[in-house]
Amino acid sequence: MRNFEIPGRSPVFATNGLCATSHPLAAQVAVEILQAGGNAVDAGIAAAVLLGICEPQSTGIGGDCFALVKPAGTEEIHALNGSGRAPAGIDVQALREAGPTIPLTSPHAVTLPGAIAGFAALSERFGRNGLAASLAPAIRYAEEGVPVAPRVARDWQAAEATLQGAARQHYLIGGAVPEVGQIFRSPGQAEVLRRVAAEGPQAFYQGEVAEDMCAALAGASHSLQDFASVSADWGSPLTGPYRSREIAEHPPNGQGTTALLLAAILAEFDIAGMDPLGPERSHIEAEAIKLAYDARNRLIADPASMKDPRALLRPGLAQELAALIDPKRAMAQVTSVTEAVHRDTVYLCVVDRDGMALSLIYSIFHSFGSGLASPKFGILMQNRGAGFTLEEGHPNEAGPGKRPMHTIIPGMMLQDGRVEMPFGVMGGQYQAAGHARFASNMLDFGMDPQEAIDFPRLFAEKGELQLEAPFPEATRAALAEMGHKVVPPPAPIGGAQAIRITPEGVLVGASDPRKDGSAIGY
Repeated sequence: MRNFEIPGRSPVFATNGLCATSHPLAAQVAVEILQAGGNAVDAGIAAAVLLGICEPQSTGIGGDCFALVKPAGTEEIHALNGSGRAPAGIDVQALREAGPTIPLTSPHAVTLPGAIAGFAALSERFGRNGLAASLAPAIRYAEEGVPVAPRVARDWQAAEATLQGAARQHYLIGGAVPEVGQIFRSPGQAEVLRRVAAEGPQAFYQGEVAEDMCAALAGASHSLQDFASVSADWGSPLTGPYRSREIAEHPPNGQGTTALLLAAILAEFDIAGMDPLGPERSHIEAEAIKLAYDARNRLIADPASMKDPRALLRPGLAQELAALIDPKRAMAQVTSVTEAVHRDTVYLCVVDRDGMALSLIYSIFHSFGSGLASPKFGILMQNRGAGFTLEEGHPNEAGPGKRPMHTIIPGMMLQDGRVEMPFGVMGGQYQAAGHARFASNMLDFGMDPQEAIDFPRLFAEKGELQLEAPFPEATRAALAEMGHKVVPPPAPIGGAQAIRITPEGVLVGASDPRKDGSAIGY
């Protein structure tokens, strides 16, 4: 139990339904959908699409989504892949000749937006009220406007230079970044969503809206046929153990198996016997991150290009990697990646009164994506294609119709086969590490979901070990002695949401204070 004399927040307890998101208006809309008879999928879609208006730097309908869904009355989990592909006409050799990576703000970095196809597939298969009902709140808020929240304003200011051309008209107010409390409106997106509500996803992927998106991508190879061919796919999650629980992750092209491998490496050590903020735990976790991410960078891609989508789950791999960790000394960075990384995404989870659970993540990759927006409607185009490598023969090499390796991953935790908790951690490349640390906080140190989310984070990246401010100075000094280059993170590390479902059916919601959001139930 937390110390009530120290600033913080308690978990939110409810029995009829609960939503946790990174913005309170989105969480509130989800609860209103539940109260009006919708289920967790209806509510989750409503919250997600609204987040594209509340947090336009983090997500939007020009991006991608992934989801894990547990329907009411069963413990079976379904995995939805709403990520887009590279255009059919992409010229990889020309991109290689132009430079070692795909430029983040180039139209060549734009993969086709899969989110609308994903939301439509979710609604059709598991929703109750229909897609139009889920889109209605976002349509209203896009027209009337949303007051800009503090963390959103901070991120908006930091990424303002990314906005190009039409995007500056749609996402600046009077040529300036909106201030905290200023009203942001997006009437163009409201019109797009009205058309999708009335006509279905074809109103987005065909006709005037698709033409408008193509107009933003001049100089690249995107065609109207590319947009018309977008679809979402269903599959099954992959699972792995951590202590007394199983963790379910979305299969590739996401990095979910990286989280499972990292958790399996940590399971080889007595983490519970270590100081949770001490140098021993921090060192082991940092080294495990390096090893798990090296495996990810070499192997994870579009599953059609992988020899084995379960490669990171090979029996014995975690033990082999754990044996490489020197408990007293940091290893040199084990890989140098060219793929772009980011820290802008939204994650949400919803559980309804019937027991349906949704874990959903939705992103435009970097803050404001490519910085390119469609001229008429203001749809920001993601730059997920920068997640491809241009290394010839690599599984994640860019190619026609391929999906890039994705950093965004929804998760669920199971106990004895029962789905106990949808959860997720935002923060780009950090997400797999965040899943493992969240699980360790709960299962090694007995934290409740809110404590596990609040707890200070670290991340080993590009030869540096980022430690959030609350880590003790003694820990920092000891890690430096071990050979780590200890640095502050450029921003708070990620964000997270979770909803624990107790055996008695009580819902325990948690939302990360690093963002503006909240958990709301009824």
